Formats: sequence, C-alpha cells, structure tokens
Amino acid sequence: MEARESELEAKLRGKTLQVYWYMLRGGGRSFGVREVQRALGFRSPSVALHHLEKLRELGLVEKKATGDYQVAREVKVGFLKLFLKVGGFRFPRFLLYAAFSTSLLAAYLTFYPQDLSLHNLMALAFGFFATVILWYEALKALREAPF
Repeated sequence: MEARESELEAKLRGKTLQVYWYMLRGGGRSFGVREVQRALGFRSPSVALHHLEKLRELGLVEKKATGDYQVAREVKVGFLKLFLKVGGFRFPRFLLYAAFSTSLLAAYLTFYPQDLSLHNLMALAFGFFATVILWYEALKALREAPF
C-alpha cells in the first residue's frame, strides 16, 4: 500500500493534480473535457484530455459511457492530506484548529479577569502565539491548493 501511495504522489502533480482537485471540488458530478479545459484555462482540450486520461490510468477517475469523467476514488496524498471534507466542502484541517484556538483565546479574554500577573501574561502569550501559528498554517495550506 505504501508503494502505491508513493507512486500516486509522484504522478499526481502539477496540472494533473489541478484537474483532480477541480473534480474533487465538483461534488461527485461528471465533467466533460471542454468543461475542464475552460475551467482551468488550458489552451486546448487535448491538454485536459491528457490529464483526465492520466487520472483514469491511475484509477482515480472513470470514463462514463457519455464520454464524461467522474471521480472514482479519493486519495489523501501530498497536499491533499492537509484538507478535511465535511459534506461537499473541503477546508484545511489547520482552519479547524485555528478557529478552536481563536475561540479559546477570546473566551479567556472575556471570562478571566485580566491583570498583569505572570500566570495571565503566560496564558495570553501562549494563546496568542498558538493562534497566530495555526492561522498561518491554515492560510499556507489554502495558498498551496492547486486551484
């Protein structure tokens, strides 16, 4: 299994990853070659077809009788490991952690008496820096998304 995953990760890069990500975000519907070409700004339909066929050979998409392509299975390799799927929405897992950390910091500031004690300053520093780091990682994951 590990060899298959590393092979997938090696082949699922660049424009092919961009096509796969676009299809994953499509919510299980099928896509035509020209639709993929237009959506991703490829110069010709043959470029989109090449990447769709590459995904089909990897077993990630299937070609329907109508000629459209649909995601056959989802894999979590490379940057895809950084994302969670809830319903049809995908978001970086760090976004969940950042929101949780932010809410804890806000609750601490709201409900705990603020003074200049060492305990209070350490809690604020820890909460602030953890929250900043988590938001940075969440935004970084969003920037790395291929589409």
